[in-house]
Parts: sequence; C-alpha cells; structure tokens
Amino acid sequence: MRFWFFFFSLLVPAFLSLPVQAQTSQIQDVMLENGLKVLLLENHKSPSVTFQVWYRVGSRNEEDGKSGLSHFLEHMMFKGTPKVGPEEYSRIVAKNGGRSNAFTSTDHTVYFATMSREKIGIAVDLEADRMANALLDGSYFEPEKKVIMEERRLRTEDNPTSALGEVAGAVDDLEHRAGDVGREVLPVLERGEAIVVPVDDERWNADRAQAIHHVEPVARVE
Repeated sequence: MRFWFFFFSLLVPAFLSLPVQAQTSQIQDVMLENGLKVLLLENHKSPSVTFQVWYRVGSRNEEDGKSGLSHFLEHMMFKGTPKVGPEEYSRIVAKNGGRSNAFTSTDHTVYFATMSREKIGIAVDLEADRMANALLDGSYFEPEKKVIMEERRLRTEDNPTSALGEVAGAVDDLEHRAGDVGREVLPVLERGEAIVVPVDDERWNADRAQAIHHVEPVARVE
C-alpha cells in the first residue's frame, strides 16, 4: 500500500503565514527503509504537535459502482484493533488533552491528531497499531453505512453548493476523459437519470443554467 507519513511540530497559522519558499526550505524529508516517507516541520512557537498519516488512495482509485469505499474504510479504521477497542482511539486522544479526526478526498485518506509534545507518542502508537492491525468487523458494516449515508445527505444532497460541485466534477471528468477524477467521495445512494437542483434559490440561477447546458434532464424541486 502506498502511503505518506507526515509528522509535524508546528503552529499552523504561523506556518501558513510563511512564504512558500520558506515553508519548503524548513521541511525535513526522510524516506525510511520500509518505504514510509516522513516529513517534519518544526515550529517552537507552540508546545504542541500535529501528527498526520496520509494514504495515497481516495475516491479516484475506486471502481464504477463501488464509490465511497475509501471513505467507508476511513470510518472502519476507528473500530478498533486487538489492543484498542472500538472508538477508543478518539477517546484516548481526548483523555490526554488532544483532538483527532480523519478525512477522505479524491486523492488521499488522512488521519490526524494534535496533542502536547509530551504525549504525542500516544497518537503515534495508536496510529501504528491500527495501520497494521485494524479489525474490519462485519457487525459494524451496516450501522456505519447508515452513518455515511446520513453524512452524504447533510453534506451533499441537502447542500446546493456541494451537490452542484459533485455534478460539475462529473461533467469535467467526462469532458476531459480523466477516468476517475470526478468521482464522488461519499457514495451515491439513489440517483436516477436526472440532476436535481433547487430552482427556487436565487443564488443558483446561474449555476442551474450551466447544469442544464451541460447535463440534462434537470429535475425540478419545488
């Protein structure tokens, strides 16, 4: 499996305020024998560490009819290992004063935690454990699928901007023959031949016109 391993010691706002050239010059880049790439950026303005693991796999790597598998696996990675119980990863990090989360994009799946520098080893150990020993217990499949379906409704199907963005990405994919660049991160639940846009939202007038021009038919939502 191809992956990057990002290990930052930084205060993010301070980092982002630096010129790009300064940011790049301060990053230490090491490739381990096992193929793990480690990037380190030090910034001692804050006594905290943000630790991230980046897997170079996302929705563009999925097959037609199986969209959303990368995002589904992201959720399943929180269901425990032989050493750590289900959902215990986040609880352990929070108990030690940190915060953690994960996200999936078209190109990457990322897991991250921010903790004090004295305790960041806890997050590193937890991440290493589930990287090698994650339990994909089938009893969690259906419940987690429902969680992801609800995420899709909230983030995409009930969000005009996100819904149109997904359509635009798919259209761009078809026009440029990119193969899988426009594939959705969240799985498609039920979709007919129509593209659904809220025609009563004034902010959507121009977007709706573009949608009709590129993809038809368009279903009206009153």
